[in-house]
Amino acid sequence: MAVAFFNFINHVYESTSIVVTTNKKPTEWAKMLEDEVIATALLDRLLFKCEVVNLTGESFRLQNRKTFFET
Repeated sequence: MAVAFFNFINHVYESTSIVVTTNKKPTEWAKMLEDEVIATALLDRLLFKCEVVNLTGESFRLQNRKTFFET
């Protein structure tokens, strides 16, 4: 999966806009992708000429679903 994702990003990163949403910090990508080299190369391409928007606070998606997680 990591190689396929890298190949896709590598193919399009200079020719199109990319929006990535994640709850993982960039430092956690190596563990998530199980490959530090690919994670580093992937983040290099994703963070090239980018704008990072870091949102904090309570999740808007989960606001109306609190009862779903209650036991």
